Amino acid sequence: MDFFKLNIPSYFYSKQNSLKLILWTAFFALVFINIYKPFNSPSWYTVSEFKFFVFSSLVILTGVWVVVISRIILYHRGKTHQISVGTYALWILLEIFFMSLFYTLYTLSLNPEREYLAAFKESAVNTSLVLLIPYFVLHLIFAYQEKEQQLRQLEEGKSDALRKQGAVSFYDEKNELRLSVKADHLLYLESADNYVCVWYLNKGQLAKFMLRNSLKTMEEQLSDTHVFRCHRSYMVNFDQVKVLRREKDGIYLELGIEKVPDIPISKTYSEKVTHWFMTWSS
Repeated sequence: MDFFKLNIPSYFYSKQNSLKLILWTAFFALVFINIYKPFNSPSWYTVSEFKFFVFSSLVILTGVWVVVISRIILYHRGKTHQISVGTYALWILLEIFFMSLFYTLYTLSLNPEREYLAAFKESAVNTSLVLLIPYFVLHLIFAYQEKEQQLRQLEEGKSDALRKQGAVSFYDEKNELRLSVKADHLLYLESADNYVCVWYLNKGQLAKFMLRNSLKTMEEQLSDTHVFRCHRSYMVNFDQVKVLRREKDGIYLELGIEKVPDIPISKTYSEKVTHWFMTWSS
């Protein structure tokens, strides 16, 4: 396989993900140097642990500027050119090389007696760990997030298609599609503790589907349909409402379907419901 013809996904070097990579690499480098003590760092400063943390943090953050500059260049190059797998691999190797060179020169400035090649070799090994570990983890996260976004877009696309076909879609609390009902078969929704009962017609018979979610969430999800909230415990498909009836104890909606009870309207929603009914029935 020619890795210089196979391109990497653009989200690897997008502005948002590049910023995440820089920040997490800097954080990992700080933790790494203060726990593992690479680059012969204990010889840098003969100070307390706290002062060593402060001084070494400044050195690490200075070295991370290699990554900052590299990722800015990569981002702008990616806007005009495709980045191949081979090019990206070489890019990371160059980041390791230049950061290793920085830490080698810094180590030798504090300890001139050290042999250059030995110092560079040690810096290269430790720099590889500092960069490759967070890079590997973050690239897995970026790929996972991209797949999640693609799945959401696919679900939304399916929902849009269903909506165009006159269907109403219902999602559970994890935002997973659980039920789709043709608008002219949907009757009403009823709250039941942590669930919502979706009442609809199936082959002319009254049917119920239990959905783990809240009526408030359903109200938001169905804001672009004719299914409206009329009570703390009910939402009704106004395309199915035949009669609005006022009694001494309140206002009720009749759907005119056998075994479907009259749906009460609370005072909170009475004005809106009356307006909706007059609007959709006219």
